[in-house]
Amino acid sequence: MLRLNENKTLVMGILNVTPDSFSDGGRYIDTAVALKHAYQLLEEGADIIDIGAESTRPTANAVSEDDEWQRLEPVLKELCKDSAVTISIDTYKANIARRALDMGVSIINDIWGGLADSEMLRTVAEAGCTYIWMHNRETPPDGDGISALMAETENGIARCLDAGIQADRLWIDPGIGFGKTYEQNLHALRHLSEYTSLGYPVLLGTSRKSVIGNTLHVPPNERLEGSLATVSLGVWAGVRMVRVHDVLPTVRTCRMVEAILYGSGD
Repeated sequence: MLRLNENKTLVMGILNVTPDSFSDGGRYIDTAVALKHAYQLLEEGADIIDIGAESTRPTANAVSEDDEWQRLEPVLKELCKDSAVTISIDTYKANIARRALDMGVSIINDIWGGLADSEMLRTVAEAGCTYIWMHNRETPPDGDGISALMAETENGIARCLDAGIQADRLWIDPGIGFGKTYEQNLHALRHLSEYTSLGYPVLLGTSRKSVIGNTLHVPPNERLEGSLATVSLGVWAGVRMVRVHDVLPTVRTCRMVEAILYGSGD
């Protein structure tokens, strides 16, 4: 179970062992390079390493379970030997989750919130691991999307609890960039305080996403400032963890906003 500090936002560092992720696809496909990057993220202050082996960008091709596992296994074999490393797996496939959990992974980060694989919720419930449920849908909802986001999240929470997932191991994610229009993503960010009031710790993943690119009209490698702006907004709104590519500037941003909100701690 993730340990929460009331006045500290956790930082989840992204490690994509994929050839086609939208921002860093292909950079960490080699196991040795991936491991070096994982430890660099930890040195920069990451609390958790989130490993993904299938790109979830809108135009990405689906990856078979065998291919996904072949990318994950060698990295997990090494990282799971280090008990000091908290590892999350970004997958929507129950079999991948089960194999990763058996190796020592403690968090499953599911972009489909159990909707893509009917076995996922039961799998994580039986494992007793931390589960991050993310809001997602095939097509954007009508209107500004807030009513759908809130109602569908509450329904997702209920499904998780009904499946046996422990309430103190459940996180929720508003799914910025998934199943929403550009304007609906902005509305979701504008209503983060409402989302964090649902009673479960919230993960916010906005790093380098298209909502930033469409606002600032810059490519993924020039979206740091926009990403940090959303991190600041999230910390202020009460999110408990942010998922990012750029760990060190994010950690510094979180600590600064927390000092304003709660004091420096000195």
